[in-house]
Amino acid sequence: MSVDEGLVDWVGECLEPIGRVTMRKIMGGAVLYCGGTVFALVDGGDLYFKSDAANEGAFEAEGLGKFEFTGKDGKIGTMNYRRAPLDVYDDPDAMRQWARLGVEAGERAPQKKSPKRPRRKKPKV
Repeated sequence: MSVDEGLVDWVGECLEPIGRVTMRKIMGGAVLYCGGTVFALVDGGDLYFKSDAANEGAFEAEGLGKFEFTGKDGKIGTMNYRRAPLDVYDDPDAMRQWARLGVEAGERAPQKKSPKRPRRKKPKV
């Protein structure tokens, strides 16, 4: 499935007051960053915002399900991203409100450490 570039442009336009939105394509979808913080996924024409324990109640209250994928083994898995409510697709204020929840979740997420390179052993002389 291809990424809806128009949707990505819309998200970037709406979030301009918050920060610059960038995209990295992955496995048929895309990860969105705002000011360098991961906050959303795009799967085709569907948008999902990052969720965590602090904000998932807001998504639950609206009945917004988790992002689901099918693994190589055929099992269905989920990720901590929640479907965006329909009003974000045509209301910039709603987009900013819900995206801000995703950005805040991204900021709370533990930062991944770069893998350490193995030390080179000094040759014995």
